[in-house]
Amino acid sequence: MERGLSENTLAAYRNDLYSYADWLTSSSKDLLQSQPADILAYLASLSAKSTRTSARHLSTLRRIFQYLAREGQISHDPTARIEPPRIGRPLPKSLTEAEVEALLETPDTTTVIGQRDRAMLEVLYATGLRVSELVSLQVDQINLRQGVIRVIGKGNKERLAPLGEEAVSWLEKFMKESRAELFKGPPPATVFPSRRGLMMTRQTFWHAVKRYAIQAGIAKPLSPHVLRHAFATHLLNHGADLRVVQMLLGHSDISTTQIYTHVARERLKNLHAQHHPRG
Repeated sequence: MERGLSENTLAAYRNDLYSYADWLTSSSKDLLQSQPADILAYLASLSAKSTRTSARHLSTLRRIFQYLAREGQISHDPTARIEPPRIGRPLPKSLTEAEVEALLETPDTTTVIGQRDRAMLEVLYATGLRVSELVSLQVDQINLRQGVIRVIGKGNKERLAPLGEEAVSWLEKFMKESRAELFKGPPPATVFPSRRGLMMTRQTFWHAVKRYAIQAGIAKPLSPHVLRHAFATHLLNHGADLRVVQMLLGHSDISTTQIYTHVARERLKNLHAQHHPRG
């Protein structure tokens, strides 16, 4: 549909279009004859789902109808005057610095898998990578001597992310001592192979994070990006500039990064309430 979109985004658009096609079939309607009332009825049928899901479906339909209008297959875009539902911006769930330390120390580093997972967690927290960027990380993207990695982010945009001493240390340890035990034959291009020597899936790594969180005694609900959120929040708590955090996260728009300032502000308010005599 669009160049530069990730496979996950394209899959979401595809599923949304299948969903609308199913609705049209059940309603005996035709895509090219869609009217604003049809779009509104379809969105109303999604009311049991989240506001964010409805907004995404509308965004998908806008793209397809704008395309059809450009191609001359329809005379007008039925979504043109439909307002998207208002979406509140929930604060991302994060971890305290003590919880991150507990999580990082959970893998059993006397085992091959434990060393791999410890290195992955350290890299994730040190760089703020997306999970998809971590599992697809290639050996030639890493420069351990300079302590940086070259990240291929959304839209194939490149950025450099510093690793820090701890992440470099664990990454070196894993690559020298354990990585070769995870594959047979030629080494894979990915830094962190699965047990079968293949590229690990996001889901596999996320299940491991949840397991380690339980072992570390972390009871709060976590998202797959929990260490990415912690990375951004802890940087801001320690005085990092918002523009720097934006660059490190690979956000194209600073408004996406600004949500983390709310997290930091909430922490400051809580500290004030706990420790100020008139808090």
